[in-house]
Amino acid sequence: MKIGPRQISVPFRPIPLDVPEGMKPNEFFNSSENLADLAQNNGLLINNEDLLLYRKALGHSNLFDCSVIYNTSKSILNPLGRPVRRTQVPNSVKNTWNRMNQIIIAFMLEEFPDADKYLILAGEASLDSTWPITSPGVPSIRMLHNHFIVFDKKQLENAELSDPKNPNLTDGGQHSLFANYMEEVYAEFQSKLAFDILKPIAGEASSLSLTGYPQGLPSWEVTGGIDSLKNVKFWDEYDLVLKGFLDFYRTFFSQVSCRNSEVPKEAYFPELIENTLLFNTCFLSAAKKVRDKCIDDPKYSSSIRWQPAFKQLIYRNDQGKLIVTISQNSIGNAITELLGVVVKRVPDADAYEAAEPALLEKLLKLRSRLVEADLGEGIETKYWKKD
Repeated sequence: MKIGPRQISVPFRPIPLDVPEGMKPNEFFNSSENLADLAQNNGLLINNEDLLLYRKALGHSNLFDCSVIYNTSKSILNPLGRPVRRTQVPNSVKNTWNRMNQIIIAFMLEEFPDADKYLILAGEASLDSTWPITSPGVPSIRMLHNHFIVFDKKQLENAELSDPKNPNLTDGGQHSLFANYMEEVYAEFQSKLAFDILKPIAGEASSLSLTGYPQGLPSWEVTGGIDSLKNVKFWDEYDLVLKGFLDFYRTFFSQVSCRNSEVPKEAYFPELIENTLLFNTCFLSAAKKVRDKCIDDPKYSSSIRWQPAFKQLIYRNDQGKLIVTISQNSIGNAITELLGVVVKRVPDADAYEAAEPALLEKLLKLRSRLVEADLGEGIETKYWKKD
């Protein structure tokens, strides 16, 4: 069996959405009207914190696929002003958000218990306003949302190999830059943060044998497995991974933008930045390489996301352990591609509808569990009832 990224085809039923004349599709997808479609046609559950659980109409997998979105589309009309990561939401929302995540991940592990047969992942991708809203590749819904996906490993094994030079798999060179120059200083930086539940791991312990991904990224094992996700301290540490990542890359892009920049004003760990990053030759040399390329190559400079964009995942490895990883997201690539899975969506209503009953059965079973945990109320659509 060859090891490498896989490309799978996933059928979907075309969405009957009419984009108003004169609007670009990604402008419309950031509107309140599009979010109304999520609730009316695909919504499963809503709660008082405006967290909406919905079926992914354009999904990554028809085995199991759903999302939770912090639907601020009506309370915050400016899409550039909406919360786009966990560190920006009120504590009451984050508490509910974390409980929903814990229950959904536990449900996936219960329904798909065999790590040899199923790849399970959950996580979020940054939707920061780091590009103009009309630029190609900008996320279609600029609001915080998590993905919950299960892939059949047999389907992945039988799928065609994807081109490893696909920019969505390489992060446009950012990953190789990290691996060649900044991996050690990043590990040093993160090691000085206070982790108890998360244990740093590397190499084969974190990568999937089928795809070889994620490739050399900083990763942590969740000691205690799914039981640790019931502990609020795990979610504090999950946020700590993100805060450390944001400080690291904010500092990096500040150095790319302006040589000898000071510690970013919004830093979470200013002393750690000053003592670890701003005195590290490898870190500053890597920033110089990107800065020099930006000066010489205007196309490259235009493609840079000057604020750190990320993908952060909890996934199950081949040994059945839960792993946390985070990656710089310079292209706008799909969250599944962090694990070497490229999804090619194919319009095929008949094929989708053949898989739909089993998918909905699991999604509605999950909804019942969330309702029972007082995490929301069911939504009625033309495909399912409220209860």
